[in-house]
Amino acid sequence: MRPSHLLATSSAVAGLVAQTTTDPFQKYTISAPGINASFVAYGARLTNLYVNDKNGNPQDVALGYDNGSAYRTNDLTYHTYFGPVVGRYANRIKNGTFKIDETTSNIPENEHYGHDTLHGGTVGYDQRNWTVVSANETTVTFSFLDLGYEGFPGNVITYATYTVSPYTWTSRLVSIPLDEPTPIMLANHVYWNLGAFVNQEAHTILNNTLYMPYSDRIIGIDNIEVPTGTLEYIPGTPWDFTSPKQIGTDILSANQCGYDCIGYDNAFILDRLRYSAPESTDLTVLTMSSPDTGIQMSLTTNQQSLQIYSCNGQNGSIPVKASQQHGTTETFVPKYGCVVIETQQWIDGINQPEWGQLGYQVYTPMTEPAVVWGQYTFSTIG
Repeated sequence: MRPSHLLATSSAVAGLVAQTTTDPFQKYTISAPGINASFVAYGARLTNLYVNDKNGNPQDVALGYDNGSAYRTNDLTYHTYFGPVVGRYANRIKNGTFKIDETTSNIPENEHYGHDTLHGGTVGYDQRNWTVVSANETTVTFSFLDLGYEGFPGNVITYATYTVSPYTWTSRLVSIPLDEPTPIMLANHVYWNLGAFVNQEAHTILNNTLYMPYSDRIIGIDNIEVPTGTLEYIPGTPWDFTSPKQIGTDILSANQCGYDCIGYDNAFILDRLRYSAPESTDLTVLTMSSPDTGIQMSLTTNQQSLQIYSCNGQNGSIPVKASQQHGTTETFVPKYGCVVIETQQWIDGINQPEWGQLGYQVYTPMTEPAVVWGQYTFSTIG
């Protein structure tokens, strides 16, 4: 199916009509040696990702639902954001407002009783039915025409292309503003459990080893997780993963994740090496592994921060998929049962001009498109 006409003058944009796929929950599966991944058009969402464990058995390491319509039900209840693209602006916007060229925009404040915007507003990209543009054995591309939804300025066309190659998943999100300056910051919002719930220890990610060698700063936040404008140096603190460390080692001392919260939900800045550019993709910025399956995931990206969320809010009410049920009783997702890794720019950077992030977050029809690129490579250890 073809997307709506992409190149239009400003006078014609008002007449554009967003197209969607007939069945937003139809699965599109792509595969390559050592990897198999499935997606649905609803949110351009990853639903399954299989890789082999240390014993050669395929394991599904992404959380979600077996029944596609359950994602919609979740969005109307828990709204967990299992596996979609989030946007037009991922993460949080302070007070749901920002200013570009003296024009102030107000976005629905859908979190913390109306004090901030999360993941693009009340109905973000995760709840939109995207169009399937192209699909074959190893790649699938979705598109979404955002006609100024949720109060964001201007119209934006976005393509999400997912590709697998041997033992590797590559995600490329390309957003093109059609008529006005606008902030754009997308992210994939995948919930990972590399242990795939294969045994009791793998029901949480606490014994997973996490390594982020270029992240020795985090963005300071208040008690509703909105940036304060401070940048915090973290070596020697519970947030220090510049050397490999099990996630559970210091998690009970990690208390900067919102009111009455213990765990990780923080934006880790990527301070790449001196001779590597700010958006260089030549460095592995994160490695994570599970001792239970031996599955290791390595990440490269062009983004300048990683939001790490250790599933502090999960409470055992959501069952894991059939592919992740390994015992005689039904397994549910417990607290710390997963970890989200969002590749993105600095959160709320549009309201912090002193950070120098505006050039990476505000785009116009005359600039290059906004591109979020991430590559996840899987291997086994142990």
